[in-house]
Amino acid sequence: MSEPGLARPPFSPVVSLLTVSAVWEARLDAELRELGLTTRKYGLLAHIRGTPGISFSELARRSQITVQSAHTAVRALVDGGFVADATAHAGAASVLRVTDEGVRVLGDADRMLAGLDREFGAGAPRLSAALEGLHEEPFGEREHAAGQEA
Repeated sequence: MSEPGLARPPFSPVVSLLTVSAVWEARLDAELRELGLTTRKYGLLAHIRGTPGISFSELARRSQITVQSAHTAVRALVDGGFVADATAHAGAASVLRVTDEGVRVLGDADRMLAGLDREFGAGAPRLSAALEGLHEEPFGEREHAAGQEA
């Protein structure tokens, strides 16, 4: 119950989206943890699967993390048996690939994520439809591009 005289703040779609995101991220994290992954490691593993031989700098760029963080996370994926680095020695460019165990775990994670997606879509179909494609081209990039064309 709010205190008398205190107005409720106006609706914020950003705060609302962050709240919904936090709830679903916690659910995703809990399920991925059962597979030995985190959200970040799942994303990195999927990028490596999608682009075998990807460089650490490209992996970091796609994941919006530092190259050092990418090295640390990939080392954990290698240690977990999910990724192999064919040229893991100093001075050589890495050639990363997903191992058979990594493929198995990604399949399990993909099925788990599909279940969460179905649940989310059933509970919020309009929001689910509105979010489609935003991870590939966020609003900021759209607005920036539109501003340059004008």
